Amino acid sequence: MKYIVVLGDGMSDEPIEALGGKTPLEYASTPAMDALACGGSLGMVQNVPEGMHPGSEVANLSVMGYDPKTDFTGRSPLEALSVGVKMEPDDIIFRCNVVTLTENEPYAEKTILDHSSGEISTPEADQLMDAIRANFNNEEFQFYTGTSYRHIMVWKHGRLAKLEPPHDHLTQVIGPYLPEEPVLREFMERSFDILNNHPVNLKRAAEGKRKGNSLWYWGAGTKPSIGSFAEKTGLKGAMISAVDLLKGIAVGAGMRIYTVEGATGSLDTNWEGKAQAAIDALLKDGCDFAYIHVEAPDEMGHQGLVAEKVQSIEYLDTRVIGPIMQAMEDAGEDYRMLVLPDHPTPIRIRTHSSDPVPYVLYDSTRQQRKKARYTEAEAKATGTFVPHGYELLVTLLHSEDR
Repeated sequence: MKYIVVLGDGMSDEPIEALGGKTPLEYASTPAMDALACGGSLGMVQNVPEGMHPGSEVANLSVMGYDPKTDFTGRSPLEALSVGVKMEPDDIIFRCNVVTLTENEPYAEKTILDHSSGEISTPEADQLMDAIRANFNNEEFQFYTGTSYRHIMVWKHGRLAKLEPPHDHLTQVIGPYLPEEPVLREFMERSFDILNNHPVNLKRAAEGKRKGNSLWYWGAGTKPSIGSFAEKTGLKGAMISAVDLLKGIAVGAGMRIYTVEGATGSLDTNWEGKAQAAIDALLKDGCDFAYIHVEAPDEMGHQGLVAEKVQSIEYLDTRVIGPIMQAMEDAGEDYRMLVLPDHPTPIRIRTHSSDPVPYVLYDSTRQQRKKARYTEAEAKATGTFVPHGYELLVTLLHSEDR
């Protein structure tokens, strides 16, 4: 038996007037997911524990079978694992986005326009981070390039600080959300002076793209300690994702990471490449478990792009899930597949919520025969509810009664 999790980040949503009162998942054409629903089981799952911030770090840990209440030490340390950062127990690790701020006001009066700097490319962002390193790196502070707009700062023997995620405050004046920690605030203010007229940003502006003109700190934490996935499950696991967070979780869990050329974490990602990586992991490389994470629905939700969010769901269905199912069937391989979001990212609020999300769980050896679609409404209507997200992996791997 092979085990597959397909995670459509932020895929769940609310009914949207522009879609005739349907959610993007309801509106989208999803023949593969609907086939799973007809042959499997639907339900709702709570991936974000009560009282915890509804971030992808918390929710994906849940989906992978880890209890965030005991295994979560912060988002940034997980991302730091993926770029090879060495951490000491008293180091504080920060995510630092390269964001787009308005330009003419004093720093605290600026408005945040984009948490992703127009989904800036990694090579461009690396040049900006080179400028940051040249100005800020020393024995106490070190900056590391991640992927696209997502980067890391290590504060050796530092202090934790209360920080706000930038995607929670799009189009808002930033003053009330700046860190109270003086050194972090100083770095952010100075970063604008360093980055705003950097050649990379002048070129982006000339091309009609958004500048990456400031750092923004959030997601602080300490060195993580995640138990081995193989020891936990007895399975050899593979991770396919474009984002450092998921790669970092995989590093901590001792899973094999597949790097897919052209995987961007957005709508232009290499969808087919992700599907093929999972197929290779399961059918050629001896892996028992594959976790395929797709960021695009979440990014479209953050940007408030309705049609693009629908498109991202359709791409996930036809260019990832469908090909994986077909490959498993062609190979005569028994498999169980779990498809779900980590958390909702409703277009209305353009950020994450803590609400339960719909899942579909399919076993190729015990297909049911019913008429169903994979949607929030149909999943909720089953009355099946998993109160702790980490319990769902146990169901995927061991349950004989779904």
